[in-house]
Amino acid sequence: MRPRKPVIGVPADRRLLGNHWFHCVGEKYLAAIAEAAGALPLIVPAFGDRLELEVLLERCDGVLLTGSPSNVEPQRYDGPPSAPGTWHDPERDATTLPLIPRTVAAGLPLLAICRGFQELNVAYGGTLHQKLHELPGRLMHKEDESQPLEQQYGPAHDLALTPGGQLARIAGRDRIRVNSLHSQGIDRLGDGLVVEGTAPDGVVEAVSVAGAPGFALAVQWHPEWQVLSNEFSKALFAAFGDAARAHARGAGPANVVR
Repeated sequence: MRPRKPVIGVPADRRLLGNHWFHCVGEKYLAAIAEAAGALPLIVPAFGDRLELEVLLERCDGVLLTGSPSNVEPQRYDGPPSAPGTWHDPERDATTLPLIPRTVAAGLPLLAICRGFQELNVAYGGTLHQKLHELPGRLMHKEDESQPLEQQYGPAHDLALTPGGQLARIAGRDRIRVNSLHSQGIDRLGDGLVVEGTAPDGVVEAVSVAGAPGFALAVQWHPEWQVLSNEFSKALFAAFGDAARAHARGAGPANVVR
C-alpha cells in the first residue's frame, strides 16, 4: 500500500469578494506544499474560536502559515493604531494566534511565511514595527508594486544565517539571497524564539522556536514563489515535507533539522 501523503493545514484569509465573504489561500502556497513538500494542502477556514483546534490538529501532519496583504491588528501586541486604510483580518488573527502555540506543543511541523512569520512572533509575546521603511537606517523592504511580479519577487538582499542554526543546516551555508515584500517586521523578539537569519540592516527575518518538539521555522521572505527554481526554497519545503511525513508515519519529530 502506498504511504499516506501528509496533510498540511493552511489557515485562510477571510475576504469580502463582491457581496459575499470567502476564505482564501494563494495558489502559490498550495502548489509549493504539493510540489516541493510532497504533501496534501488542506485549506482551514478562518473561523476563530468557532474552529475546534484539537480536532484540526488530530487530522493534520503539519501547518503552513501564509503571507497576506493584511496586517496583524496592533492591539494584538499593544502597538499603536494602524495608519488609516490599513488592511486587517481579525478573523485570521483569531484563528492563527491560538493555533500557533498549540501546533508547536503538539509536535506538528510548522512553517510560517511573511504574515505568518509576524503572527508567530506576536503569538509568543513579541511586537512588530508597522512600517519598517520609515525607520532610520532600515532598507526598503517593501516591493515596488509598479514593477512586474518577476521583479517584485526577485532577489532583494542577502540574509546572514545563524552559524549552526536550523536554516543554515538546511541551506548548507551561512548566507543566502532572499526576496523582500513586507512593510511590517519584528520589533521585539517573542519569548523563546531563536534568531535564524538577519538582513543587512539587522532586521530579524528568520526564527525558530526554542525547545520545539518538532520542526518549527518562520521566515519573513517568500520561499513559495517559484519554489522549484530556487535550491534553498526547495530544500526548505523538502525539510518541512519530510517532517510532516515522519509525523504521518507516527515517527514523531525525529527528522527535525538541528
